[in-house]
Amino acid sequence: MEGLGSSAGGRVKISLNGETVDACGATTVAELVERFELIPQAILIEHNGLALHRHEWPNRSLAEGDQIEFVRVVAGG
Repeated sequence: MEGLGSSAGGRVKISLNGETVDACGATTVAELVERFELIPQAILIEHNGLALHRHEWPNRSLAEGDQIEFVRVVAGG
């Protein structure tokens, strides 16, 4: 049966903050941020153990099994 299996519909499973989730059709880190409706200025992102600069997000592709950490930035005094 065509279209069945782990890659059916182009779904990619990633680890997001320690939980296995569907990447929601996102193919890059930037698209993932959009899918989760996050404010880019308010988060830091780690991709497979590497902290990313915001300008890297559009060019950082997602693949099956990637580990993503969203860290919310909180300022205060």
